[in-house]
Amino acid sequence: MKKKRFLFALLAAPLWLSGCVQQAVNNGTPVQTGSERALQSAKIHTELAAEYYYRGQLDVAIEEVNEALKAQSNYALAYNVLGLINMTLNEDSKALENFEHAIRLAPRNSEIRNNYGWFLCQRFSQHMDQAIEHFMAAAKDPLYATPEMSFANAGICETKRQNYTEARLLFQKALSLQPNYSPAVIGLIDIDFQRGNVAEAKSKLAQFSQNNPPTAESLLMAIKIERAMGNQLAVDSYIFQLQKHFPESKEMAMIREGKVK
Repeated sequence: MKKKRFLFALLAAPLWLSGCVQQAVNNGTPVQTGSERALQSAKIHTELAAEYYYRGQLDVAIEEVNEALKAQSNYALAYNVLGLINMTLNEDSKALENFEHAIRLAPRNSEIRNNYGWFLCQRFSQHMDQAIEHFMAAAKDPLYATPEMSFANAGICETKRQNYTEARLLFQKALSLQPNYSPAVIGLIDIDFQRGNVAEAKSKLAQFSQNNPPTAESLLMAIKIERAMGNQLAVDSYIFQLQKHFPESKEMAMIREGKVK
């Protein structure tokens, strides 16, 4: 699992690039036109921006996005990465503009729709229906590589607005596509926790943790459960693990900012 739930195959070439053709051949080697070189440059700089974003080097990531857009000003995936960067920087108005521009440029790109949906889900409760629409459009795309991710993301959003029945169905759909998919398993455990079944949630999490390496999501869930049960030593232990293994995660940021009750 990546550090950010909404980060996926950013480095994969989008489908709408596959029609690119070579115009000439020199000694058996295709020769690129100027527009093709610009497109390739935009793709490379966007890949670098995504990698720096993963590492938390946001200033360098922004520089690479700017280089990508210099090469090709209408490169949708560059705006997609820029939206993620601005979301992390809590520049929500800029992120909204970035994602909307990316969607206008590539309305059928499921990676962008999934990321945009996650942004709306996390930052704009009044746009939750729109977020779900983006997730479902991505999940139902037969060419989308990770539909389980979008189903799980939709489940998380439904859980946020306490639509537990719908959320459970979405998590189960994700698990039908990829059994033992961590975000979906943790999502189902979170439903038990939010409904007050804390002991049951703890038991299910313990069973999951026996057979799977810890994730930022599972450790945060453990912190919530142990805090609800008044086990401060266990809380401190899980916070230590979260800080050690996932220091740049949004889950650790929530702990630092006191957003976890």
